[in-house]
Amino acid sequence: MSDLFKKGLSIGAGLAAVGKEQAEKILKELREKGELSQQESNSLLSEIEAKGEQSQEEWNQKAQARLRKKLEDLDVPTRKDYERLENRIHQLERQLNKEQ
Repeated sequence: MSDLFKKGLSIGAGLAAVGKEQAEKILKELREKGELSQQESNSLLSEIEAKGEQSQEEWNQKAQARLRKKLEDLDVPTRKDYERLENRIHQLERQLNKEQ
């Protein structure tokens, strides 16, 4: 089991990219050939799903960082910039209303 399990883990990232359905299909074929037990298959599938979720989260974080950088390069105001300006406008409006 350990060699097969290690091999499965090493290809886990690739299978995660292919998708859960494809991974299940491959693991089912391995079970039918007698190369994996149900428990080993379940364990591998759980590991593949975890790696897939981790990969997706890493990709999302990298994409967000690239988008923030691009917006910064384009000098697009952030939500905080907008809120700060909106608060300043309200403050100035209150001052003007007091003076009138």
